Amino acid sequence: MGIDLALLWAIIILFGILMYVIMDGFDLGIGILYPFFKDEHDRDVMMNTVAPVWDGNETWLVLGGAGLLAAFPLAYALILHAFMLPLIFMLLGLIFRGVAFEFRFKARPHGKHLWDKAFIGGSLLATFCQGAVLGAYINGLNVVDRVYVGGPLDWLSPFSVFTGLGLIVAYALLGSGWLIYKTEGELQRRMRRLARPLTFTLLGVILIISIWTPLTHAEIAQRWFSLPNLFLFAPVPVLVLIVTWLLLRSLQNDPHAGPFVLALVLIFLGYSGLGISVWPYIVPPGITIWDASGPPQSQGFTLVGALLIIPMILMYTAWSYYVFRGKTRHGEGYH
Repeated sequence: MGIDLALLWAIIILFGILMYVIMDGFDLGIGILYPFFKDEHDRDVMMNTVAPVWDGNETWLVLGGAGLLAAFPLAYALILHAFMLPLIFMLLGLIFRGVAFEFRFKARPHGKHLWDKAFIGGSLLATFCQGAVLGAYINGLNVVDRVYVGGPLDWLSPFSVFTGLGLIVAYALLGSGWLIYKTEGELQRRMRRLARPLTFTLLGVILIISIWTPLTHAEIAQRWFSLPNLFLFAPVPVLVLIVTWLLLRSLQNDPHAGPFVLALVLIFLGYSGLGISVWPYIVPPGITIWDASGPPQSQGFTLVGALLIIPMILMYTAWSYYVFRGKTRHGEGYH
């Protein structure tokens, strides 16, 4: 029995995307939270918590895109064609944000507010576009004979706009959890107060998407509510409620890493719900991972490189977070 390279590559790409959402989500969330904090020193501390590691976080986005091209070239072509505009806007947002990271620390006091606005705007734009692409992806692509026949604005719909706004809430919650973990004093207390409404809002977003999706997609409803799938997937909403309760409870005490870890678990549960909704289709609603699979020779060759690179990325990531562990205080950090 041979190795199912398509399945193995699908797992690698899903892992890469999940790692990107986890690693880059909270530092995008810091940019989203910036408007709630006007004090320059607070903003310095917020940015310093991620300044040494933010660029490494985006490595996972590159890995996911490169893996999709190498293993599923048909899916890569269709997805980029369908979502060209939001993906371009996402990259522009990430560029503005990256430039703001570097230039804000070197700007003169009277010009720093411009880079703050670039940081906020880039974070919001990149996050919204990612969420909009997610919603449009769930809606499915208009494909005929393995060719995308939809228009450049087909990705834009009420559902994709809602998922874009919902991801902004999710990343903001991740950012607040990270800052609770990395800061102290008044800044941390304000983050704890802000995390509570964000948690309730995200729970509402998850509930609305969980109702909206099966009502508008019969094939997803069939996948969710048919037996034995119903019994296999039923624990997901129960776990969402349990984790939400634990997160709210942890905010009442003197939290350390608890809110951040629980926010990550909440995001993972939402991610698993997405996987349940579309699997095994890599281009919903009709192209599976095996339909879009590239030549086995190409998948096998690139798999060797991936199995060498991924452990190196994991080790580098773990080491960088270990080096910059601990609280970030005023006057400390990246300059």
